[in-house]
Amino acid sequence: MPVFDPAILVLEDGTRFTGRAYGARGTTFGEAVFATGMTGYQETLTDPSYAGQIVIQTAPHIGNTGVNDVDNESSRIWVAGYVVREPSRIVSNWRATSSLNDELVRQHIVGISHVDTRALTRHLRDKGAQRAGIFSGADADLDASEQLAQVQRSPRMAGLNLSGQVTTPEEYVVPAVGESLGNLVVVDLGVKRATVRKLSEQGFDVHVLPYSATFEQIVALQPAGVFFSNGPGDPAASREVISTLSQVLAQRIPFFGICFGNQLLGRALGLDTYKLPFGHRGINQPVLDKATGRVEITAQNHGFAVKADTEGVIDSPSGFGRVEVSHVGLNDQVVEGLNCLDIPAFSVQYHPEATAGPHDSDYLFTRFKDLIVATREGAATTEGAAN
Repeated sequence: MPVFDPAILVLEDGTRFTGRAYGARGTTFGEAVFATGMTGYQETLTDPSYAGQIVIQTAPHIGNTGVNDVDNESSRIWVAGYVVREPSRIVSNWRATSSLNDELVRQHIVGISHVDTRALTRHLRDKGAQRAGIFSGADADLDASEQLAQVQRSPRMAGLNLSGQVTTPEEYVVPAVGESLGNLVVVDLGVKRATVRKLSEQGFDVHVLPYSATFEQIVALQPAGVFFSNGPGDPAASREVISTLSQVLAQRIPFFGICFGNQLLGRALGLDTYKLPFGHRGINQPVLDKATGRVEITAQNHGFAVKADTEGVIDSPSGFGRVEVSHVGLNDQVVEGLNCLDIPAFSVQYHPEATAGPHDSDYLFTRFKDLIVATREGAATTEGAAN
């Protein structure tokens, strides 16, 4: 019989789940969250939005297709830890270059398997996302009170600014597919490769800048539009980025934000954000587009949301005119999108690039291009009338 190293998942409320060591051995801490996707574990692991989080997969069987060199959404795995029910014993996919377990070991990601993930998920739904620690191998033998104390000393997600940990260290450019419509600036708060690809396919030379990019650095590129990406952490802790976005909005540069970018738009407009009890994570989140009445199945990963009335028109407290909530989550009525009526800016709380996941929201990239073109044509008309 094979010998398995022990592992223990400890939540900050003292709840304990025993299992087997999976991936690297050792100890790790993070916010315990659950992801409901049935597929796409490699994309989840390499999504920078999951930095600082111990991800629990609700799908019971993980790892059967291994990992490959194509499906990564960034240069590395970002999750703080990984929890699965039943890891696949073999890899069965012609694209695989490694097993998931071997990749977790290679990248020093501590995990735990053979956990009752259904019971764990139900606990988090009742009690909310909370700090957790995985203790595996020799660390599983630590005294239970000491393990809990270490978890309770670990940082809370609220108040954390994690963009600096996941952003690109320097600018890079992805050329437009086909004829170029101009430069597009992406502020990398934890961007996925698929997002950059989707924007370049719209015909833009995509300049990806670090999260610390200043307004002066952005406008020096003469951008046709500005895009704020997904990312981890508390939006209230990103004051400098919010200030930069406010300057973009004031200059009426077309803007599109997704996920974290949606929350930052909300705060730039003068709205509040708040922490959700357990967040939305997975590739099966239903969202209502209020303009069309169409329901989209979306990919999401966020623990914070914008606080706003979902009906009627809001006056921006920061002086950017009228704003409406454009999309609403059907599970809990959370704000899932903002549309500015007096400046060229909009955002959604989900991931329209959706890899892996549904593609109901691909149209948003075209909508952004159309907004840029319309803003450009309107400026040309105004300039012509003035002359």
